Amino acid sequence: MDATSLRAATTALRDSAPLVHCLTNTVVQTITANALLAVGAAPAMVDEPAEAGEFAAVASAVLVNVGTVQQRTAEAMRIAARTASEVGTPWVLDPVAVGGLTFRTELAADLVQLRPAVVRGNASEVLALAGAGKGGRGVDSTATPEDALEAAGELARRTGGVVAVSGPVDVVTDGERVVRVGGGSPLLTRTTGAGCALGAVTAAYVAAAGDVMLGTVAAHAHVALAAEAAARIADGPGTFAVRWIDALDAVDGDALVRAQLS
Repeated sequence: MDATSLRAATTALRDSAPLVHCLTNTVVQTITANALLAVGAAPAMVDEPAEAGEFAAVASAVLVNVGTVQQRTAEAMRIAARTASEVGTPWVLDPVAVGGLTFRTELAADLVQLRPAVVRGNASEVLALAGAGKGGRGVDSTATPEDALEAAGELARRTGGVVAVSGPVDVVTDGERVVRVGGGSPLLTRTTGAGCALGAVTAAYVAAAGDVMLGTVAAHAHVALAAEAAARIADGPGTFAVRWIDALDAVDGDALVRAQLS
């Protein structure tokens, strides 16, 4: 990822203000919407099955997050993902706690067949989705991103997209290339919805950049840089959450080129 491309991705995001259709869990809707607004995107939380396909067809990108999934929202997710795939709208799958619970695991397996542009999760979730593990402890991973690298590459080749594995150092792969994104802060893991918001920011970046790998890396770098800035002035997880939203707004293309990529 060269500096010019990263800078251009952030500029494109701010200029285009992509509309991100979020089918996400009820715990994180507010922080997800605020994170999208802070990076320059427009959020919409539309999870009614009768509207999901119609909205997915006009949105810039779609996020499907199975965190608090129910029968009704599962139907909406299938409709939105199918429509997005049919019309060419990039969509991101966040397989929250997949592997440990049958209903969401089966749903996520069905959604993978609809070829998400990006799968973004922790190592245990990615291993479970790829059929190489049984999941973690709820939403917490019991594996590292490096443990999941081979499975992530196989899953990326299966979907034809990108898989991003979150951890102390995030790993992003399209099945051939691998980019590691360092930085961030442990306070992200103590902020409800930070990872879910990252999935939405990834959707926004992919839509704006027009390049799935570039958009995914840029999103992870943006979130990590903002976390570092917020952690420097936060008193703890409560003030960090507020400072992080402010920092997401402050990160620009020049800042993004200083991200820790390898």
